[in-house]
Amino acid sequence: MSLDRAVLAFAGVMVLVSVLLTAFVHPNFVWFTVFIGANMLQSAFTGFCPAAMIFKKLGFRPGCAF
Repeated sequence: MSLDRAVLAFAGVMVLVSVLLTAFVHPNFVWFTVFIGANMLQSAFTGFCPAAMIFKKLGFRPGCAF
């Protein structure tokens, strides 16, 4: 799996987890979803992604975006 796909998969899982937490645990978990969305947006413009740096250290091969 490439680094790009790993980051996208991780972001998707985190969004789903945050939505489930919002629905079943506490409504304030919606801020976790907002944080994930804001991080994805800034990553699109700056190219800086902490998850990509971690996945790169774990040995994922580089993709086109990261």
